Amino acid sequence: MHNIYMAASSQHVGKTTCTLGLVSAFQHDGFNVGYSKPVGQKSLEVDNLRVDKDTVLFSDLLGFDMDPKLHSPVILGAGATTRFLDHPHEFNMQEDIRQAAIGLDKLHDIVIFEGTGHPGVGSVAGISNAHVAKLVKAPVIMVVEGGIGSTIDMLNMNLSLFREEGVHILGIIVNKVIPDKIDRVRYYLNQWLEPRGIPILGLIPYEKSLAYPVMRTVADSVAGLTTHNPEKLDNKVEDIMAGSLIDTPELKSFENILLVAAVRQLEPALDKINSIMKVMRKTKSPLSGIVLTGQGMPESRSIDYIIKHKIPMIRTELDTYSSVLQISKIEVKINRNTPWKVRRAVELIREHVDLKLIRERMGMD
Repeated sequence: MHNIYMAASSQHVGKTTCTLGLVSAFQHDGFNVGYSKPVGQKSLEVDNLRVDKDTVLFSDLLGFDMDPKLHSPVILGAGATTRFLDHPHEFNMQEDIRQAAIGLDKLHDIVIFEGTGHPGVGSVAGISNAHVAKLVKAPVIMVVEGGIGSTIDMLNMNLSLFREEGVHILGIIVNKVIPDKIDRVRYYLNQWLEPRGIPILGLIPYEKSLAYPVMRTVADSVAGLTTHNPEKLDNKVEDIMAGSLIDTPELKSFENILLVAAVRQLEPALDKINSIMKVMRKTKSPLSGIVLTGQGMPESRSIDYIIKHKIPMIRTELDTYSSVLQISKIEVKINRNTPWKVRRAVELIREHVDLKLIRERMGMD
């Protein structure tokens, strides 16, 4: 039995993306791969089961029936910390995690355990990432964001927690590296890592498409109500444009644009887009969605355009500036509503991670 524990130096560095790619790569190589999120923070109710949201994504990918005891044994939701501190004897989280690992061992050739947040998350309850890796007897792949000085600083701090628990480090994956800096980053990180016996398993270039949100996430960010074409909320957003600032250069990509406009700006904005469509001989609207601000009702001509092109429209009580600000703060996560991200994550791992080296260090080759 071979286990891997996927950890990350902090949130939003691409741990789930890398985990997806590794799971798919091992599966492609003919291994029976299992997945577990031993400690989750955000849960979903699916078929009357409460599981971590990432478990739902991997269930879709691997095709397993979700069993919370195996795939999502501990959820540290809101209030869990204080409940544990008040009544620690009521919790048996370490044993729940250990039993999940034992159960998965019997079912799979490889189990990939996905960590939560930074390595210290869960420490208050004795289930930090480092402690959990030790519980499930899994060596660690650490995912870090591309850089040199800051990356080494984060590695030095975070790896110390795993060293303290005596957990073996398989290596690191450096994610979101600016493409023309990959050789430089590899050279200097290796100077620090090689004396410590830690290899770089892969350097993954920054991929802009993985940073695109979908309209469903946009709606949540502005606390909006979807008034038209809710079935299109999985449209991806590659660019954002305010209704008062539309010009031909802004529409050069001419696809997947989010329009944020006040009611009074909507009709002239759509008229301008229509004119540019005619000049460019385009029949498909470049809009992936509209966020409408301000009071009043749109003109019927605007509604006709929205219906014709099946554009999801979201109304919000925020003004245009505040809406754009909130949308710009979206932390994009890979999920089951972004299948193109799942496909690209798998491709990136196959292209840029040394899977053979991982198998060698696990004693599989």
